[in-house]
Amino acid sequence: MSGSLRPRPGGWRRAATVVLAAGWARPSPAAPPLPPLPAGGFRLLLLQRCQDQGFLPGAHVFPGGVQDAADRSADWLRLFAPLHGPPRFGLRPARPPPRPFPGLPDTDGAAAAQPDDAAPAALPDDVAARVCAVREAFEEAGVLLLRPRGARPAAPEPARALPPPPGLDAWRERVRRDPRLFLSLCEQLDCAPDIWALHDWGGWLTPFTRPGGRRFDTSFFLCCLSEPPPVRPDGSEVVRCQWSSPSEATESFMKKEIWLAPPQFYEIRRLANFTSLSDLHKFCLDGTSEGIEKWMPITFLTANAMVQLLPGDELYSEDSEYLENVMSSGKKIEDIMKESKTLHRLVLYSRHVFNIHVTIQSKHKHIYPKTYIVSKSHL
Repeated sequence: MSGSLRPRPGGWRRAATVVLAAGWARPSPAAPPLPPLPAGGFRLLLLQRCQDQGFLPGAHVFPGGVQDAADRSADWLRLFAPLHGPPRFGLRPARPPPRPFPGLPDTDGAAAAQPDDAAPAALPDDVAARVCAVREAFEEAGVLLLRPRGARPAAPEPARALPPPPGLDAWRERVRRDPRLFLSLCEQLDCAPDIWALHDWGGWLTPFTRPGGRRFDTSFFLCCLSEPPPVRPDGSEVVRCQWSSPSEATESFMKKEIWLAPPQFYEIRRLANFTSLSDLHKFCLDGTSEGIEKWMPITFLTANAMVQLLPGDELYSEDSEYLENVMSSGKKIEDIMKESKTLHRLVLYSRHVFNIHVTIQSKHKHIYPKTYIVSKSHL
């Protein structure tokens, strides 16, 4: 088996997520029958986690998971060769790393998990994270984000997933048991993970909410697809899937048809800024040389709501105390909001009522979500 990932002190583990945004102008026959979207519109792939999962049970999430030692193995070098190799493997120059939160011992912003065998990493962190995201999309959803070996990156346009080959389910089960076999699958298909289709989108560090909770340092990537690929939940970790536009996902959340964790809700509202897949894809291409942002929300408990404070908010404090503690106040959130002017926060009134307040300007050409406030009838 591949080397298991052992969290460093503090319990942090590296993970990767890919947001799949698919155009819906001419959905393939494999796509589910859904209402038409405005011209150029897109939908996002959401996977429902099994209820017995230890982390976010029942939540609708983007494909992703914990990095494995196999994702950064030297064996990938021969698969990317001869056209792509160190240091950047055909990717654009590395972006400046995000500033770490005080008290986290790793320069990437978290104490990264390392393989038990401590084998040296052959791939840069951002390449290994992309390999992880591609592997997880295959394991969880049966989506193969692969490109024929030796093919040079095509003209900048949305990607296409590889059609599922015969024996897909058997391969998935083998890769789930041993992530090293994902490379074997790629070799058999004469393909490489399409790391060039995954664009830096940001990252989230799990906030402290209670002692002993799982903590992840998750890199978020965005992949624009020209059409939705066939999706087959693995039936183990993922039990259902759906394609939803940002507005459709928000409506489903409000109607309690799905549940979204705060980062997913934030990112879906962020994606609501884009009216077309072409605009979203252009934004990803234009921003590739800018810095990325990776955030650790600070949990702020009020008399009647939980708040997730984000960098830039006037109450946000880059203090190592909040790695393992929450802020609290006996005041109601309404009173606290009246006293606040510089905002970047999610207000969680209940499991299905989230507000987003943003009054700050984004950094590095990022786009933040617009302020989103639910009607008082939902409170």
